[in-house]
Amino acid sequence: METYKIYYGGQFHETPLELEVKSPFSQQLIAKTYLATKDDLEKAIQAALAVEKQMAQLPTYVRYQALMHIANRIRENQEKFAHIIASEAAKPYRYAMGEVQRAIQTFTVAAEEAKRLPYEYITLDWTKPGEGKEGLVKYFPIGLVAGISPFNFPLNLAVHKIAPAIAAGNPIILKPSRHTPLSTLELAKIIDETDLPKGAVSIVPTDREVGNILVTDPRIKMLSFTGSPAVGWEMKRQAPPKKRVLLELGGNAGIIVSKTADLDLALKKILVGAYAYSGQVCIHAQRIFVHKDIFDKFTQMFIDATKRLREGDPTDPNTDISSMIEEDAAKRVENWVNEAVEQGAKVLYGGQRKFNFFQPTILTNTKSNMKVWALEIFGPVVLVEQFETFEQAVDMINDSEYGLQAGVFTDSYKEMSYAFNNIVVGGVIINDVPTFRVDHMPYGGVKNSGFGREGLKYSIREQMEPRLLVVPNYHKLQ
Repeated sequence: METYKIYYGGQFHETPLELEVKSPFSQQLIAKTYLATKDDLEKAIQAALAVEKQMAQLPTYVRYQALMHIANRIRENQEKFAHIIASEAAKPYRYAMGEVQRAIQTFTVAAEEAKRLPYEYITLDWTKPGEGKEGLVKYFPIGLVAGISPFNFPLNLAVHKIAPAIAAGNPIILKPSRHTPLSTLELAKIIDETDLPKGAVSIVPTDREVGNILVTDPRIKMLSFTGSPAVGWEMKRQAPPKKRVLLELGGNAGIIVSKTADLDLALKKILVGAYAYSGQVCIHAQRIFVHKDIFDKFTQMFIDATKRLREGDPTDPNTDISSMIEEDAAKRVENWVNEAVEQGAKVLYGGQRKFNFFQPTILTNTKSNMKVWALEIFGPVVLVEQFETFEQAVDMINDSEYGLQAGVFTDSYKEMSYAFNNIVVGGVIINDVPTFRVDHMPYGGVKNSGFGREGLKYSIREQMEPRLLVVPNYHKLQ
């Protein structure tokens, strides 16, 4: 059994607070690590502040080389990373490997974006006072960034905070989930090999009290958080007024299946969107709205496909669905499903729990005031309801306090256009599920789903400040 040390100030450390990491599937101890104390976190902050200026002045090629080194070394060790994620998060191996490959891509894109940081020229002679002058806008690193990442994508969502910080020239302190700290601590070993200043990146699991210092400390210029809406909005409230806050929160993503849709394509995509990683994905396909003319056919196809999913050990490459992160999470899902049934919902398939495994479940006859519709279930449960008009379906999607992404299966340009212009979300995905994400696209939500955008170029800009230089026109300087 391996013991992982936490990483700050360019060194690996033990602390008095030992943390045991157990498999959610087998409950067996898989590794040990440590929680950072307040003193450890203060040392990490001091180390980061000490290299803040050095990071800001780091030449582009050094940042590029560091990011590419990390990407290449993850690629060399991708099977190891995938096994770690499958073990600590109970994420089926195929999805764990997909996450590792996305992390490689995230670092690669960040390396490319480091070469083209925001910079623009503007003319100023639109009015008489600007005559004979021109402006240059250059973006500068904001300073020390704090990242707090969740359990469900323990590597890639952490990387979505670390990689843009390096590209922008910011030091960063990353707090991973206590459930799943191992993949980021394995990443720390690779980061330590680079020529980045020691202290530029720290990875420190903490308890909630110590971790909250990352929220409240004014020396930290920006907080980037991915997690639940309740926690995220409270962090924004607690953060100092001058601290920039980026929130990637939850959702109860909806899908429209039009009568013009390719049902085979829709079924294939929705099956993954509904049950990948037991629905523990913030863009999990939770609410499926199907045109009444194809509702019965689609629903039966979906039930049949769901029955064929293979349950089991997440480290087995043949497993489709495995345990949830902890039994309390599975119990909450069970309670919500049972409550919906008591209120009139019907279980078409599934609905049973065993320890922290919850069956893939399909509900119908749900209402918008039920928790399974109104809130983020974060489990392997979907509801399937029918609609008559496309406009009605869009209204059903919008009947939510969330607005992260939505999927629309259609062959109609008119429906596509209507969906894009009327669904109130951060992204509309045509002929795919809302679970779709590639790592350079702008990603984030509206309403209760977040504040700001990730995606490498967009996240880098969030971590920088514009500065204007006004000078005489070049010919005036001759």
